[in-house]
Amino acid sequence: MTSATNGIPGTRLDLETLLPYLDLHLAGATNGVRLFNAARISWANTPHEAEFTRLRKEISEERAYLKKLIKTLGHRPSRIKMGFAHVASVVAEFDPLNPLRRKATAGAQLELEALQSLLRGKEALWATLLALPAGATAGPGRPGFDRAALERLLAASQQQQDTVARVMTETAPARFLLR
Repeated sequence: MTSATNGIPGTRLDLETLLPYLDLHLAGATNGVRLFNAARISWANTPHEAEFTRLRKEISEERAYLKKLIKTLGHRPSRIKMGFAHVASVVAEFDPLNPLRRKATAGAQLELEALQSLLRGKEALWATLLALPAGATAGPGRPGFDRAALERLLAASQQQQDTVARVMTETAPARFLLR
C-alpha cells in the first residue's frame, strides 16, 4: 500500500502493486511483438509492409526497455506470466483474426483494430508511469523512472497508433466497398 501523510501519497513506489502491473504489460508486449510480425506478413508486398516492419522493431525495443525497467526496480518478471505470454504469442503468430492474411476481409479490419487496442494499452502504461511524482523511487539508493524516456515512449505510442489508424482508413474501402 502506498504510504500517505495527511492524505498525500508518498514518493516511494508501491512495488507490490506496480511490479505485477508491469509484468502484465510485459506479457502484453511479448504478444504485441508477434502480432505486429503477423501484421507485417499480412501486409507483405504492399506499401504498408515497411511500416509494419518498423512498428514490430519499435515494439520489440520498447518491450526490451520495459523488461530492463522491471529489472532496475529489483524484480524478475514472473515466469508463469511470461510462460503464458509466450504461449499467447505463438497463437498470435498464426494470426487468428486474419489467418489467411487477406487484406480485403473483415479479419484484416479486426487485425488492425486489435493492433490499435494494444498500442492504446501501451500508451496508457507510459501515461500512468508519467502520472507518478517525478521523485518517486523504488527505495533508498534505488532509482525511479527516466521521465524523458517515458515521454518519448508515450509520444511513440501515439505516433504508432496514428500509423495503424492511417493504414486502417486508407485500406477500408478495399475491404468494405463492392468492386
